[in-house]
Amino acid sequence: MTKTNWQALVIAVLSTIGTSAFAAGAGQVQHLSGTLTVQRADGSVRILSQKSEVAPGETLTTQKDSYAQINMADGSSMTLRPNTQVKIEAFQFAEGKPQEDNAFFRLVKGGLRTVTGLVGKRGNQDAYRIGTATATIGIRGSSGDTVFILHNPDGSTTTRESCPIADCSKLEAGMYHTTYTGSYIMQNAQGSLVIGEGEFAFVKDANSKPIKLQVDPTGGALKDLASVVVSNKFTQGADCIVK
Repeated sequence: MTKTNWQALVIAVLSTIGTSAFAAGAGQVQHLSGTLTVQRADGSVRILSQKSEVAPGETLTTQKDSYAQINMADGSSMTLRPNTQVKIEAFQFAEGKPQEDNAFFRLVKGGLRTVTGLVGKRGNQDAYRIGTATATIGIRGSSGDTVFILHNPDGSTTTRESCPIADCSKLEAGMYHTTYTGSYIMQNAQGSLVIGEGEFAFVKDANSKPIKLQVDPTGGALKDLASVVVSNKFTQGADCIVK
């Protein structure tokens, strides 16, 4: 099956569920282990369960020892690790309007694993983004697996609970990224950097330019983290860890 035919098939399948599973929101809680809460745009907070819907403007938070996988309407998904907070800043996906696609997720703290869908692939390649206070990651060309670690705007290091390696204090605070397939772009107000397959990049803070690294600064933890599956229920994909 060609890439064009595959995309057409996915769009057709999504269009059939768009009037049911995603009728009232951008996505749905597919799997849940532990406690997941949502703060709505009006400030109200409630506990979510499996099959609960999520919408733009909402902030999702997992508690200690809790994991949640959210499936979005374009076929993408994100898995929230324990003590994670992510806001769905924007999400728009319409079957016949690829030029209007838009997905922006802001990782406030914790860890986020993502698997990309049609947004960012079929129309505007800048449509899919993950942001923190340090930088933004966007897709260039095909999709890929990504890892972020140790985003600390205050200069502190992460706690062990939020870090995939034993001693985070040995790593400089900032945002780390590696690409496994395709290419990604790390950018902030100071500059932008395309990171291809097998490459590593780092940005210290919002006032520093993204730079490429020769080796994995975590000694293999980035690759190991990207291959972890949180039980058989949760999908593999790109990881973000922030504090």
